[in-house]
Amino acid sequence: MADPIVAAIAFDGISPFHLSVPCLVFAEDRTTHGLPRFEFRVCAIEDGPIRTDAGLTISAPHGLSALDGADIVIVPSWKNLEVPPPAALIEALRRAHRGGALIVGLCLGTFAVAATGLLSGRRAATHWAFSDQLQALYPDILVEPEVLYIDNGDVVTSAGVAAGLDCCLHIIRARYGAEAALRLARQIVLSPHRQGGQAQFIERPIATTGNADRFAQALDTVRKTLHETHSLDSVADIAGLTRRTFTRRFQKTIGTSFGDWLTDQRVALAQRLLEATEKSMDMIAFEAGFGSATSLRQHFSARLRTTPAQYRREFSKNAQERVAQAPR
Repeated sequence: MADPIVAAIAFDGISPFHLSVPCLVFAEDRTTHGLPRFEFRVCAIEDGPIRTDAGLTISAPHGLSALDGADIVIVPSWKNLEVPPPAALIEALRRAHRGGALIVGLCLGTFAVAATGLLSGRRAATHWAFSDQLQALYPDILVEPEVLYIDNGDVVTSAGVAAGLDCCLHIIRARYGAEAALRLARQIVLSPHRQGGQAQFIERPIATTGNADRFAQALDTVRKTLHETHSLDSVADIAGLTRRTFTRRFQKTIGTSFGDWLTDQRVALAQRLLEATEKSMDMIAFEAGFGSATSLRQHFSARLRTTPAQYRREFSKNAQERVAQAPR
């Protein structure tokens, strides 16, 4: 089986950091860790050396023709937001999309993807500071300025900087399973799962205090005991905080509500159990804290747009194939 092809767009004036995001996730061979191997291509829009905004000059081995046959095409960023992208790039992205490629716009790369018309009538994310500009340029797009990333199935867009990593990790999870995403997150020392609907701007604690330590410990306790019942009041009590203070700190620190976070944690655990075990749906529902297979199916489908049974069929098979193909 051929390695999936991932193509990243490079252009004169690109930020090395933004280009490094897809490189970090898709370019390195991590098959020894049970992760998929990709054929990674950096594709330049223009001929010749590419000057970055950090003073570095790089040489890309491919042009836009290398997008043909790609499984995933990523636009890591963009420049000159008021100026439409080159016609050659727009046509290359459209052609790749027609060929079945997943099109990804990270941060300001959403502007380039929007120019193709692929986001018309659909939801999109970009860096919060440029959301109004994106909306003004493309009024037929539903721009959501607060979220980390949005997956439309065939087109994915994200907010800036760290959200680009979250988005790429989401793609790994959606295509290759929760266990693969978890292993990759461990390798690059990244939080293993942040839902796309979480807030972009999250206020982090500035100093470590006794209460902050107890807050973190309370969340760790919940993660380790997802099969148990956890109410907002009980977890706030473990953290040594009032319900109101805990709620406010949770929103500032995590960027979502405690209930949504708890469901996300339970769905992520259910994903791993479905991939790695043959346990019944009732047993998985119990261990993940959903109580019943019916509740598991409801929350799983709402989060991942598939059923637990379908997820198991798809990713258990993929896991077996990855093991069979891994170097001995």
